[in-house]
Amino acid sequence: MNNNTVKLGVIGLGPRAETLLATLRDFSQEECCVTAVCDINPERVNFTCELFRKNNLPIPAVYSKHTELLADKNVDAVLIPTSWNSHLAIAKDAMKAGKYAGIEVGGASSVEELWQLVHNAEEYGGSCMMLENCCYGRNELMVMNLVRKGMFGELVHCSCGYEHDIGAELVGEERCGTERAVHNLKRNCDLYPTHGLGPIAKILNINRGNRFLSICSFASKACGFKQRAKELGAAVTDYAMGDVVSSIIKCANGETIALTHSISLPRPYSRDCRVQGTKGIWLEDAKGIFIEGISETQINIDVAGNPYSSHLWDPVDKFYEEYDHPIWKEFRDNPTGGHGGMDTLALRAFLDAVRNRTVPPIDVYDCAAWMAVTALSEASIAAGSVPVPFPDFTNGKWIYPAGEKISKWDLNS
Repeated sequence: MNNNTVKLGVIGLGPRAETLLATLRDFSQEECCVTAVCDINPERVNFTCELFRKNNLPIPAVYSKHTELLADKNVDAVLIPTSWNSHLAIAKDAMKAGKYAGIEVGGASSVEELWQLVHNAEEYGGSCMMLENCCYGRNELMVMNLVRKGMFGELVHCSCGYEHDIGAELVGEERCGTERAVHNLKRNCDLYPTHGLGPIAKILNINRGNRFLSICSFASKACGFKQRAKELGAAVTDYAMGDVVSSIIKCANGETIALTHSISLPRPYSRDCRVQGTKGIWLEDAKGIFIEGISETQINIDVAGNPYSSHLWDPVDKFYEEYDHPIWKEFRDNPTGGHGGMDTLALRAFLDAVRNRTVPPIDVYDCAAWMAVTALSEASIAAGSVPVPFPDFTNGKWIYPAGEKISKWDLNS
């Protein structure tokens, strides 16, 4: 270690922590070192320490209470891959203790807990970054680069979501206390908005010259979980979560965003991303981009002899060589880490902010705005799918566009 080494604590040692630690193994000891770990379950602590032994890494200090770890002077920042109902409270304690907080993804249970997070950061001058790895996806960053260069024209509409058939994995897990299963059992809302919404929010400059104004959400009937429960012989068959939750967000600059949450019906995985402007469009599921003046348009003749135009998709990888985002131009020859390298890039962005004591590229206002979708969509659905206003967590600071790039990891300029 040297003076630039970031000393990390990890609070919560479940499966997500395993993935993060596996990614961090590829980092040099000069970049970061895990100096402390914490979990209320001794078995998880022992299992994690054994991973360090097997990889010939120094065994970190061990704590059973997160407040004890936060008091450790040998910790600069903490990763908090804990439950959805606990990570914001722990992040508040971390900022109060002067540590940078890196929280995992997930929606909020209430708007109030998000206000508390923001007020805590402002009072103590703390920094909280959501480790939303999808913001560092290759295609998401390349589309951002194309948008910044003006190649999509003025943006008009975007869509995103989380569509992933994990119903069979969650059915029955509520008995084991698996938090995601319990949330789907009891709540009806967009529980998991940030994988899609995070990159779209960055592309639309949310909180930096633009903001979310309102959301209107709808939930379909709930059949998928019930069907899986019957097939698996699970005791609980009635889930509150609609199979397809659809939301529309209106932005201050006039754009609309369509969000979809669907995890209980059979289908391939998709984040359902779409970015559409006056000159071009990216559609994730079509694996294509169309840019006026660059992509091909054919003139065809129908059976009645009438001419019509066919706009043809260009494959996304056609644009990589020239338009890859600078972050991926450096990374693409040797991508390492979980989720196709996105975990590595998100962690490096977090470590860079800690090392240089700068505001992280996904800051506390981003965390609050993105996570608010869960609580606000729940309120909208419960009230009969009425529009619900977004709080302005920035208290007016959103009207100022992003300034100079802070570092190469900055997503806001």
